[in-house]
Amino acid sequence: MSQATDIPEFARHLVNLASPRLGGEALETSDDFFAPKERLLQDSEPVFMADKFDDHGKWMDGWESRRRRGGGHDHVVVRLGTRGIVRGVDIDTRYFTGNYPPQASLQAADSDHDTPVDELNWRELHGRIDLGPNSHHYCAIADAQPVSHLRLNIFPDGGVARLRVYGEPLAAGLGADPGEVLELSAVANGGRIAGFNDAHYGDPWVILIPGRGINMGDGWETRRRREPGHDWILVRLGAAGVIERVEVDTAHFKGNYPDQCSIQGALIDGLDDAALGVAAENWPELMPPQKLEMDRQHFFDQSALQDIGAVNCVRLNIFPDGGISRFRVHGRLQR
Repeated sequence: MSQATDIPEFARHLVNLASPRLGGEALETSDDFFAPKERLLQDSEPVFMADKFDDHGKWMDGWESRRRRGGGHDHVVVRLGTRGIVRGVDIDTRYFTGNYPPQASLQAADSDHDTPVDELNWRELHGRIDLGPNSHHYCAIADAQPVSHLRLNIFPDGGVARLRVYGEPLAAGLGADPGEVLELSAVANGGRIAGFNDAHYGDPWVILIPGRGINMGDGWETRRRREPGHDWILVRLGAAGVIERVEVDTAHFKGNYPDQCSIQGALIDGLDDAALGVAAENWPELMPPQKLEMDRQHFFDQSALQDIGAVNCVRLNIFPDGGISRFRVHGRLQR
């Protein structure tokens, strides 16, 4: 567990499986007298409003239980938006100073989406973690079993601003029809970010979620490049497939969209994310450089793509730098 300001690798590019943008939801809590459980999962950064009060007292941007007087501890149950392997969490107590919980622990369950909370079978995901005031608390998770639901326990009571659950999404089941074209890069189909050379702004993983970006912060954006070269982001597809069409969306990126983009791809087994990033430099070109425009969806069909066979990893290159909102890779499953 770390309270350092350095952000660990799992929090830099893995998917926040509990994000409401994926359907993550706080289902149940023992108590949320001061601040409702729904605020715990919000994608926005927590804020503090010094003069804001409501009927229950000081308004806080997070989940906060009342002061316990009869023993025990509080908890909240979260249904992940996408079932996956949890690699790390961030228990964020920002702005909770005299009312943070001194400790927390995590339990996990793997069940159907609609399983009632009282029928979930819990296992320990991580034992007690010491918490401090007004801080991120990053904690790596060693458990490699699938998770659909998470229970955050706090001891004995208090407030948590945000809970982020970083991991690798598991596909719900990719179509049985061999002729079906699927969005292999989608988080719901097991797609995820495996690395990048720079991600100064935004959350890189959101380029793989449904819908269009809601603003310029809803995407992946690099810093202004002042040296030769170009920027890139690496995606592991949910399954291997032959790519038939690609979408690159620059929604809301107007003075900072990339001038061009290209795509490389490969069929890779047995490499971790770090090794994958090194190998990607030499992958064959799936799509040669294409011109981009501001604030627009760009669709590239087979006429723009080269036949390199089935791939399960792709690297999107942008020239020289800038931001994109969404990236979608559609293909037919390798059989």
